[in-house]
Amino acid sequence: MIALLTVGGHSAQVHMRLLVNGSSLAITQMGPDFLLLDSPINHPPGKASVIMRVDQSERRWQVHLPEGITTAAKKIRIATCA
Repeated sequence: MIALLTVGGHSAQVHMRLLVNGSSLAITQMGPDFLLLDSPINHPPGKASVIMRVDQSERRWQVHLPEGITTAAKKIRIATCA
């Protein structure tokens, strides 16, 4: 969980998850072309879904994992799906 402080003093509750092949992995940080995972698993390149929930609003989208996921690295490269 990540808490964001916005103007007016409201702390938003932010939860981010990566869904891949039946597994749900906690995302600790996200950038335009990478994710940092709390506990990565080994997974080959392929498609996955990102779920981001801010307070009660949820958004989902597909990403491509061009290099897959490895337990040796917490930073995972992602690309947008066409």
